[in-house]
Amino acid sequence: MSKKKLLPLALVLILLVVAFLVKVFFFRSEFFYAGTIEVTKVDVPARVAAVIDEMPIMEGQIVTQGQKLVKLSCEDLKVSYSLAKINYDRARSLFRSGNISAEAYDQAANKKDDLQVRTGWCDIFSPLKGTVLTKYFEIGEMVNPGAKLFTIGDLSSVYAYFYIPHDEIAKIKVGQKTQARLHEVDNKAFEGVVEFINPEAEFTPKNVQTRDERTRLVFAVKVRFANPEEVLKPGMTLEWKGGG
Repeated sequence: MSKKKLLPLALVLILLVVAFLVKVFFFRSEFFYAGTIEVTKVDVPARVAAVIDEMPIMEGQIVTQGQKLVKLSCEDLKVSYSLAKINYDRARSLFRSGNISAEAYDQAANKKDDLQVRTGWCDIFSPLKGTVLTKYFEIGEMVNPGAKLFTIGDLSSVYAYFYIPHDEIAKIKVGQKTQARLHEVDNKAFEGVVEFINPEAEFTPKNVQTRDERTRLVFAVKVRFANPEEVLKPGMTLEWKGGG
């Protein structure tokens, strides 16, 4: 091949190399770490065995702290409490007249107080302000003590864990203010604060896509995000630049 033919080819190769270097050094895309949104959840249980009498709350509904969620029928408890109260009133009268011992009076009082407390458990209230994420039963169903009735989450403040490699973790501090973006909503930015940095390295969790990434040692960083409009939902993925 003649020198005249080689010269244009060499120029093309040089231009391609220059274009590649320009792209690498001047138009590099930023790297973001991905974290899945989580929310502080509270399971609301039943504390007595009974049939659900009223349950006006639906999934997705926002509830306030102290709002009534469920009313249980509790017929047996109510009957037992009524009898215990009658026995207590009788025992009090007899104790005042000296016809029964203090021990017998205390037993009647304790039984009445115990049943009064348990009867109070028939009305179930929300322990926090939040959104009802899951509803497990319907009106008319029987529940046992410990059965989960609702799961409630505080969506006004959510968090995500990001897994940062060793050479980047020194740039991140607890209390550091930062931002992350939600790709699905035009890369909308959400303000956050670094809440916790795991002091020990771990292997990248299995839900990371590539095998190479899963074999790296990383540090888990918990970032909490304000979510006043409740745009962020559990399971969504936020993208974060880390300490860069």
